[in-house]
Amino acid sequence: MMSQVTIYTKAYCPYCVRAKSVLDNKGVSYTELRIDEQPELRPQMIERAGGRSTVPQIFIGERHIGGCDDMLALDASGQLDPLLHK
Repeated sequence: MMSQVTIYTKAYCPYCVRAKSVLDNKGVSYTELRIDEQPELRPQMIERAGGRSTVPQIFIGERHIGGCDDMLALDASGQLDPLLHK
């Protein structure tokens, strides 16, 4: 079963595009929350992300895994797929 993935993004964000591409290539569906279109979500994102205010901020279930570089590091170390397939 796939874990629920939530990703906070903005338009024209190359890191957001890269993160979504990784998830797309893995066949993972995700909920994208655009904080540029819904600025009221920004404080929620910052709170959930422990004060981090850059995008993307990626959550698998309720677990914050960080941004694009953090997700790529998890993928490279073989730790991302087990989180996605809980």
